[in-house]
Amino acid sequence: MSKSTNITWHETTITKQDRRAQNGHGSCTLWFTGLSGSGKSTIANAVSNELFRLGIHEYVLDGDNIRHGLNKDLGFSEHDRTENIRRIGEVAKLFVDSGNIVTTAFISPFRSDRDQVRALFEEGEFIEIFINCPIDECERRDPKQLYAKARRGEIKDFTGIDSPYEAPEKAEIIIDSSKVTVDGAVEQILNYLKGKNII
Repeated sequence: MSKSTNITWHETTITKQDRRAQNGHGSCTLWFTGLSGSGKSTIANAVSNELFRLGIHEYVLDGDNIRHGLNKDLGFSEHDRTENIRRIGEVAKLFVDSGNIVTTAFISPFRSDRDQVRALFEEGEFIEIFINCPIDECERRDPKQLYAKARRGEIKDFTGIDSPYEAPEKAEIIIDSSKVTVDGAVEQILNYLKGKNII
């Protein structure tokens, strides 16, 4: 429940449609979800690079980067993870309203949290991308050695080990990053955006 009172939403003179028209493309959130080590950030950044090359107004919101600033007060309890995703959803919505394509790379393990973010957007603006990589492959990669630390009990509430990951039931795009290359994933995502006339 909101703690703010006596506030009113201020409608701006320049609309989302105006900004999209000026940019020459649509705006949306590409919401990458999946286990740690699945390749979310790698693919999200590769998509961002290609969009930028094409002259698309875009930005990446990365999980670790956000926790350095906006969400540095949050831990990894279930409550804090939910608040982390809520805040990111609100920021992503602002980017979409500004006419940008925003890519977000967060584990976002709870289905209800992702659905709550989806509800912030108009139809077609929230594109859930499930990076479906088997946990044994994620552990094999383990670029930050997080799984190893979780297995040793050094990290508590680690998704996939002692905290659940709830796979999406209605993701717009599903990519098995153990079988699909980064370039292949980028092509699949851009083809989706083209098919929806977003770019």
